[in-house]
Amino acid sequence: MKQSRSFEEFEDLVVEAIEEMPDEFLDYLENVAIVVEDWPDREALDSVGVRSRADLLGLYHGIPQTARTHSYSLVMPDKISIYRRPIEMRCSTDEEVRDMVKRTVRHEVAHHFGIDDDRLIEIGAY
Repeated sequence: MKQSRSFEEFEDLVVEAIEEMPDEFLDYLENVAIVVEDWPDREALDSVGVRSRADLLGLYHGIPQTARTHSYSLVMPDKISIYRRPIEMRCSTDEEVRDMVKRTVRHEVAHHFGIDDDRLIEIGAY
């Protein structure tokens, strides 16, 4: 059964999900900050056309590596937001939360590498 977890415990799940990623991805995960937020704000929801804040689990804010040009330098880091409350709302057990965090982190990292939702669907990633 799922127990309530602290913000810090949830952050630990995100760190765990990142550390479990293959080295070939971690080696190229550059200029991106991965943060935990309780809920997406209105701007985040509007940017992806989502109406309910409970429907967005994570969001990549930035320029995918595939779209970066030679002039990409001295820019603020991209950001991946992982939204704690929507993930917890969808899950019944601690294991489901852990799996959903892992899946969400990998999904948003895929966007950092230029893989869009259509391609993720095509390869069966979700």
